Amino acid sequence: MKKLLLLDYLKWIVTLFFVAASNATQGSDEIEHSAGDRETDTRNTVQYDTQLANKLGADPYGMRSYVMAFLKAGPNRDQDEETATNLQRMHLENIQRLADEGKLVLAGPFLDDGKLRGIYIFNVTSVEEVRALTETDPAIKAGRLEMDLHPWYGSAAIQLVNELHGKIAQKNP
Repeated sequence: MKKLLLLDYLKWIVTLFFVAASNATQGSDEIEHSAGDRETDTRNTVQYDTQLANKLGADPYGMRSYVMAFLKAGPNRDQDEETATNLQRMHLENIQRLADEGKLVLAGPFLDDGKLRGIYIFNVTSVEEVRALTETDPAIKAGRLEMDLHPWYGSAAIQLVNELHGKIAQKNP
């Protein structure tokens, strides 16, 4: 009896899922024409911008390839406080340089003080190119940090983060 009730319940859940999915996709290919004859996807209130999508190298899903780097604590972390502070300052300067060159679109530390120290997302599709870029980091050269690199697929819009960040940051690191 319990098995029968469980099967009925599962059938009911599956049916609800398919009804919800069907309702969500209904009309998704329809285009509304508003004043000015601009095309707007009925699922989204934001208007598609062809020029911006092309500028950012977006595919039809608004996505593109990047390389993500996980910054990890390196084997050589026994520097004195002054050396560690200087390496951190030079590390941050290197991050800023890569961002200014358009090679780095996102960077930030993890806040839990674990082995994983932070992430980078590079606006580059080649792991080999990113490897060469990360070797310019003084903290990596010193062995204080190391990188674990992976090809990654994400929103093309993250390339706008640095521009927007500059508008909201009152101080530089």
